[in-house]
Amino acid sequence: MADRTAPNCHLRLEWVYGYRGHQCRNNLYYTAAKEIVYFVAGVGVVYNTREHKQKFYLGHNDDIISLALHPERVLVATGQVGKEPYICVWDSYTVQTVSILKDVHTHGVACLAFDLEGQCLVSVGLDSKNTICVWDWRRGKVLAAAPGHTDRIFDISWDLYQPSKLVSCGVKHIKFWSLCGNALTPKRGVFGKTGDLQTILCLACAKDEVTYSGALNGDIYVWKSINLMRTVQGAHGSGIFSMNVCEEGFATGGRDGCVRLWDLNFKPITVIDLRETDQGYKVARGQNSRGLSVRSVCWRGDHILVGTQDSEIFEVVVHDRNKPFLIMQGHCEGELWALAVHPTKPLAMTGSDDRSVRIWSLIDHALIARCNMEEPIRCAAVSTDGIHLALGMKDGSFTVLRVRDMTEVVHIKDRKEAIHELKYSPDGGHLAVGSNDNSVDIYGVVQRYKKVGECIGSNSFITHMDWSTDSKFLQTNDGSGRRLFYRMPSGKEVTNREELKLVQWASWTCVLGPEVNGIWPKYSDINEINSVDANFNNQVLVTADDYGLVKLLRYPCVKKGAKFKKYLGHSAHITNARWSHDYQWVVTIGGADHSVFQWKFVPERKSKEALLIAPQETLADSNSEESDSDQSDVPEMDSEIEQETQLTYRRQVYKEDLPQLKEQGKEKQRATAMKKRERAPGSGVKLHFIHGYRGYDCRSNLFYTQTGEIVYHVAAIGVVYNRQQNTQRFYMGHDDDILCLAIHPLKDFVATGQVGRDSSIHIWDTETLKPMSVLRGFHQLGVCALDFSADGKRLATVGLDDNHTIVLWDWRKGEKLSAMRGSKDKIFVVKINPYIPDKLITAGVKHMKFWHKAGGGLIGRKGNMGKTETMMCAVYGWSEEMVFSGTCTGDICIWRDMFLMKTVKAHDGPVFSVHALEKGFVTGGKDGIVALWDDTFERCLKTYAIKRSVLAPGSKGLLLEDNPSIRAISLGHGHILVGTKNGEILEVDKSGPITLLVQGHMDGEVWGLATHPHLPLCATVSDDKTLRIWDLSPSHCMLAVRKLRKGGRCCCFSPDGKALAVGLNDGSFLIVNADTLEDLVSFHHRKDVISDIRFSPVTGKYLAVASGDTFVDIYNVMSSKRVGVCKGCLSYITHLDWDKRGKLLQVNTGAKEQFFFEAPRGKRQTIPATEVEKIEWSTWTCVLGASVEGIWPLISDVTEVTAACLSNDSMVLATGDDLGYVKLFRYPVKGKYAKFKRYVAHSTHVTNVRWTHDDSLLVTVGGGDTCLMIWAHELEGHREFKQCDSEESDIESEDDGGYDSDVTRENEINYTIKALSTNMRSMTGVKPHLQLKEPSVDERPPVSRALPQPEKLQTNNVGKKKRPIEDLVLELVFGYRGNDCRNNVHYLNEGADIIYHTASVGIVLNLTTSCQSFYVEHSDDILCLTINQHPKFPNVVATGQVGDAGDMSATSPSIHVWDAMTKQTLSVLRCFHSGGVCSVSFSATGKLLLSVGLDPEHTVTIWKWQEGAKVASRIAHTQRIFVAEFRPDSDTHFVSVGIKHVRFWTLAGRALLSKKGVLSSIEDARMQTMLSVAFGAWGCVCVEGAHSSKNCGQSSHGSCFHHVHNTKRWPHCHRRQRTTVKRRRCSEALGPGVEALQSVSIRNWTDYRLCSLCMQRKG
Repeated sequence: MADRTAPNCHLRLEWVYGYRGHQCRNNLYYTAAKEIVYFVAGVGVVYNTREHKQKFYLGHNDDIISLALHPERVLVATGQVGKEPYICVWDSYTVQTVSILKDVHTHGVACLAFDLEGQCLVSVGLDSKNTICVWDWRRGKVLAAAPGHTDRIFDISWDLYQPSKLVSCGVKHIKFWSLCGNALTPKRGVFGKTGDLQTILCLACAKDEVTYSGALNGDIYVWKSINLMRTVQGAHGSGIFSMNVCEEGFATGGRDGCVRLWDLNFKPITVIDLRETDQGYKVARGQNSRGLSVRSVCWRGDHILVGTQDSEIFEVVVHDRNKPFLIMQGHCEGELWALAVHPTKPLAMTGSDDRSVRIWSLIDHALIARCNMEEPIRCAAVSTDGIHLALGMKDGSFTVLRVRDMTEVVHIKDRKEAIHELKYSPDGGHLAVGSNDNSVDIYGVVQRYKKVGECIGSNSFITHMDWSTDSKFLQTNDGSGRRLFYRMPSGKEVTNREELKLVQWASWTCVLGPEVNGIWPKYSDINEINSVDANFNNQVLVTADDYGLVKLLRYPCVKKGAKFKKYLGHSAHITNARWSHDYQWVVTIGGADHSVFQWKFVPERKSKEALLIAPQETLADSNSEESDSDQSDVPEMDSEIEQETQLTYRRQVYKEDLPQLKEQGKEKQRATAMKKRERAPGSGVKLHFIHGYRGYDCRSNLFYTQTGEIVYHVAAIGVVYNRQQNTQRFYMGHDDDILCLAIHPLKDFVATGQVGRDSSIHIWDTETLKPMSVLRGFHQLGVCALDFSADGKRLATVGLDDNHTIVLWDWRKGEKLSAMRGSKDKIFVVKINPYIPDKLITAGVKHMKFWHKAGGGLIGRKGNMGKTETMMCAVYGWSEEMVFSGTCTGDICIWRDMFLMKTVKAHDGPVFSVHALEKGFVTGGKDGIVALWDDTFERCLKTYAIKRSVLAPGSKGLLLEDNPSIRAISLGHGHILVGTKNGEILEVDKSGPITLLVQGHMDGEVWGLATHPHLPLCATVSDDKTLRIWDLSPSHCMLAVRKLRKGGRCCCFSPDGKALAVGLNDGSFLIVNADTLEDLVSFHHRKDVISDIRFSPVTGKYLAVASGDTFVDIYNVMSSKRVGVCKGCLSYITHLDWDKRGKLLQVNTGAKEQFFFEAPRGKRQTIPATEVEKIEWSTWTCVLGASVEGIWPLISDVTEVTAACLSNDSMVLATGDDLGYVKLFRYPVKGKYAKFKRYVAHSTHVTNVRWTHDDSLLVTVGGGDTCLMIWAHELEGHREFKQCDSEESDIESEDDGGYDSDVTRENEINYTIKALSTNMRSMTGVKPHLQLKEPSVDERPPVSRALPQPEKLQTNNVGKKKRPIEDLVLELVFGYRGNDCRNNVHYLNEGADIIYHTASVGIVLNLTTSCQSFYVEHSDDILCLTINQHPKFPNVVATGQVGDAGDMSATSPSIHVWDAMTKQTLSVLRCFHSGGVCSVSFSATGKLLLSVGLDPEHTVTIWKWQEGAKVASRIAHTQRIFVAEFRPDSDTHFVSVGIKHVRFWTLAGRALLSKKGVLSSIEDARMQTMLSVAFGAWGCVCVEGAHSSKNCGQSSHGSCFHHVHNTKRWPHCHRRQRTTVKRRRCSEALGPGVEALQSVSIRNWTDYRLCSLCMQRKG
């Protein structure tokens, strides 16, 4: 079999011919080392002219189109095109990436510029808004972004003399930007009378707010501030493309081919006219006579660099400026297709659509000859003796030249369509010419190219041809994917393939044929590979394709999808690739990038030597990657790993979707809103213990904490287990399956990552169980691996999206530091280097990658290991470059840097876990053995086998099997902690005994659950084929287990508790002894799964068995016979219940039917609904019927209620549903959408719920999460208030009394931008400057097909002088905005001034002088105002305004932070709150600012206002929020109030977590509309409602609070009345006999619970 691995030789880029001059400008600079930096195609080039050497930066994957040089002139920033374009900042000396900036622009990055310090980088996108973005490039962070302009922007520059000012220019505009906070605010340049409105192509900033810009007509415009001051007429003959500033002055370059130098005051120094030079590209023919055009200029000292439109670079020495020196040239614009190599010399010939043919020397890296033809050239060939060069043209002709002097031999035109391929025969006698006319013509060379034959078998255009070595045969490929053979020279087609068996081909450039099958991916379009060339000597093949990849493969490669090495550089399609005559080089040419790349071929033995010399350099240069295609010679994957890689964790419905789904269900709800909904029950449950550990698809997720407790995860819960007391504590912040867990180096914090559409990572404290930080917004579907850095500051995470994105976080700040796509295949582990936190490794399916951080990105290199193995675990060793990884075959790989040093056999089967110790390592594998190793993996010091025989007496349960697969290992406290695939956690003592601590079911859904009739026991049965008995008393352990032949879905104890019935998945069921689990009897009457099984009450005489094939069988237990069958159901049976007499069965089916059958015969009964309620049922586990109507949620079409169970006292009904919620309802649950208490712990569907015999515990099982949860039942009055208590129901009550017209009106106001709406008065007539006057003769426009000029340009014709307009100064403002705002009047300066707002003005009024001063930077109505109370920020005010779209443009809503005394703007925060900002509040330290939006989602956002950085943002509520305020002592806690809404918020990292205020603890409390909030002592919160309360008499006028004012001693309440504002202490308002404010309620909250309700009574 042919070898399907990638070849061992490789290519290294040696030279690139060309420079990107077209459609780019300002892209050519001198570096600090006097090298020249520029770009071509997708490569950044650093060219040393003295040594004639090039270095390459290969970090881009598409065309580079912009470049900027850092002020220190070592670092370079380049921007590319593409769907997801990014910017690379790289070092011109080492050509290594320093930073990657991504995720902002689309389409491409058009311009880049560094600021004077080099700290910030500005970029302009090619999207429709031409977005401008300012970066802190070292951190990869966006500081500000704004839409740039509706039309193209050509240049942008920082003002080097004024910090945070920029200038941008482009199509008919110039804009002056100021950066403040996160806002970029533009002012348009005013052209005025001084010059015409023009397209500005380039600019440069000078001191004193002067800006010089180059215009399309060749003038230079000089700007002072934003006004056009003067113009320098005719600086160039036409458009000025480039302007460069240096110490000596300015250099400009234009379309006229001239470079002009100017002094610092823009007085001309000299002109350099490049059109007069004897070198360079002369186009004198036809349509291309555009002459030389300068696109880029760089002036440094006495040297000037000039880049031209036609891909040439000149260097000019100023004192010898008449002799420009041409240092680089390439093909001009137009596709480049033709390539041929000389048969005996190191020469390459290329021909392009620019009509030139060029000959390049591969040794001197220079152009040695060129010649212009009449037509675009499409292909080339050199005769065998090297004398003739044949060129095929686009018009169907071909020309033959002498190579020696480029003179024409012959020109022949026999075809109309383009000639795409021509080849000389090996004997030199014939030339075959293939055209797009579907034919190949054969010409005799000696007969002066007379046509001697024709091949006409193809029905599509000819793409490739090869001659046989004896020149007797020709093979062709055509566009339809056919391969044909012809006899030469006649051109007769050969149909008998036998003749061809022995034919040897002189060259192989065809893309079809058995020898090159492997170049094609398994599923691919036949046209995407453009060129192939075989190197017979070294048995390798080079291919060039449409994706810009050069690939090396073995030759021959017979099977599709062969492995390859790939090389990037060309951006778009590569049209041709050829080996040089001696196979030293490969030459490739790019179509659209019209560049020529020369690659050095490094054969196999050299590759090995090169690795020993400088591994870094060779790899960096060639940038080769192994191929993407799957290998066939990989060993079979281990079954466990295979199973795991196929898990997707996708959900039908994510919990994140619930709010939307509820909104959609609101109509249903309104229909039933008139009926009174059932109240939630008084009692609640609290999670008490969980049996289970997630081992079947997770690894290394088990650790000791600082205090010696054990932390692990199962379902959606983080568990902290105390092994001495056998108790558990729970972190319940997640709402779906946790898939990974990592512990902080100090062992006090834990990070857990979960499944979810936008999945989150929580970092929480194992002592307090409080979240420290929540990271969201980057991973889709789930988080599968994470790791802390050694200093504990960083966290690396890997997502479950298709690219397995890797993100590096500063977790305390919640900031993403870097992100990058990881791998197409699953990644199992990520580890941060303990010595260098900027480096990390990832390992997974056929994947081992070494990464280092570069700004906002990560750069990864594959591990160098020959055959790629699947890695299951990895860990760093005793030095920064040593890495040890465990493979799926049981080996440990030892790496130094990225090179595999050796492998050691460690286990039979995969190594799932490896853990580094101070001296040595410990490993665990599928073979169930724990091994201790020395620090080099030379010797295995000790092994422990996990066996039943060594189980210690104190174990909490039974080991299911010997040598279970080990998934997690951790060390500490003198023990080894081991987690197994079977869901067991064991503690191995160093001396050998093993204690079992925790266990649960294995992989497979758990459905069967039964509680014992009079003991604290329960039984479970699962798809893992086990039946288990659990002790629910404080010893919490598994008492017995039995393996079954099939999985089971239901079980039930007999009424005396002695027997246990179990229904299995194959339609059989058994009855076993409840103590010993031995069989008593078994039956097999059905084919489908047994879904429920029930003994009749009291004696247990009958057993009802429900199955998936729609029947319920009734058996007599005593006689062991079937006595009845219940028929007539349309769907599978889901639930069964007996009545108390044991005579009637209630049945639910999958089609939501409810049936009744009489026992024992099974006769169907029809019972009216009124009668059903009177029947006493022995148990109630059904989910249908009038008495449980209210358990179905609004969104019952997406989620099923899977299980229910009524407590034995018939008071509380517990349910479980598909979303993992356990809910408690007050029974009976009549009427739709009853209120409930809801608990989240299970991750996916809860399959069963049961109360114990005395209702003291609720037991629940989860399907996918395999765990058994025990909840303690807390009766009313006995419950402590705990964090993990339930949330209120989904639907806010509609039955609140009361109404207030002002509140309603305010809620309905729509704030849109009024400033931009239509005029109030209707206007008539035409403004004078728009009136059409008769043009004079010399003004009449020439006849033109162009569009008429826009109206604006005619404004300059008005001749009259206008009087200058006097300035208006704002002196006095009457009015104050009180009608729809609150908390917006404040004292300043110890009460000397007051501050308030009206319209768009902030007003400070001095109370002694009655003078007003104004802040007038807002562009629309101010809606809110607050003062920073912290002494560090005296007189700092924040105001929020109305705005329309949240697109960060100038009309977006914004918050201004300003100094009330100086009126100076300190920061502007542009926000996404479309509509406006309705509330702002500073935090306790004054550093954070909270804002609330008027957008439909009512977003709340927290800002670091000094930096203009958004810290966190979240959708808050569906209804209007009136106020949100920070607690006066906190930076992380705040409260928001609004329409029927009080929420208590916590800031954790970058996430906002919130809890609703819970009212249920106070009788008859109803959620009202809340208008204001204040904070009391002991953490109390007072919130004012707006409506009259039920239990106080109405008085002559109702009123409501709009504002509560917090002083140091007590909150004050303000209320609105017709005449006066009264102020009362809350304490007085509650006293007897005091005239209190009527019909207003003040609510006091502690934590997030209502603790008292102060009613205001009438005197």
